[in-house]
Amino acid sequence: MATRWKGKDMKAKKDAEAEALKEPMSKIISQLQSSLVQSDTCGFLSDNSVHLAVGAEQIELLDKACFGRPVRTVEKDKQWFQLSFEEAFYLIYSLKCLKINGSDTSSQNNKELWHYMKCKKETFPCFYKAYSHLRMKNWVVRSGGQYGVDFIVYRHHPTRVHSEYGVLVMCDEDDKDLNGRLRVWSDVHCTTRLLGSVAKILLVIHVMKNGNSDDSPSCLSNYTIEECTITRWSPEQCREKCSSC
Repeated sequence: MATRWKGKDMKAKKDAEAEALKEPMSKIISQLQSSLVQSDTCGFLSDNSVHLAVGAEQIELLDKACFGRPVRTVEKDKQWFQLSFEEAFYLIYSLKCLKINGSDTSSQNNKELWHYMKCKKETFPCFYKAYSHLRMKNWVVRSGGQYGVDFIVYRHHPTRVHSEYGVLVMCDEDDKDLNGRLRVWSDVHCTTRLLGSVAKILLVIHVMKNGNSDDSPSCLSNYTIEECTITRWSPEQCREKCSSC
């Protein structure tokens, strides 16, 4: 699928592409990582998400890198961001640029955070593996709830480009498809039709645990990923043309 840049006309689309090429996502992520490390940014657990207070520089970089969502507050000197578990753990575990405090304000280690997030979200190990797999390929990953999928992915910032894939995460047989998707043909048909109507392709990511437990984040290195895309077949596009007599 060709990249679909946003813009009212061809010039605006070309400008969006030029800006993205000038500032690739890998460069933005590196800048965010450096900024969070230097500022020693620390978030805290809040039920099913992570909150962190950041300054002006981090606000811009978090927005550019598409991590979290700003939270409205009355505080003028700081901005709060809300991160999903997958976003927060990626910054903590993969990029090593964020610390998290628990309810007692003490710093939580990776294993403690892993257990907390897995307890709050049963599918977290598989979802995180899929999320980090896409992020490491420099895709921008956002929630896909409005399209009936787990994630939506973009080549660059959503203000510059349309998303290309709707992602469903499937766990192996040990988890018995905890997200309960694609078990019947009608679900496949509905999902591909919905995504097709908004010019997206269904990307299914199968996370294979290969017999490993999920007791600690170290298990992630033993998990493997299988990807497949599913598109809706239209017989009108493939029907053999009648030859003239």
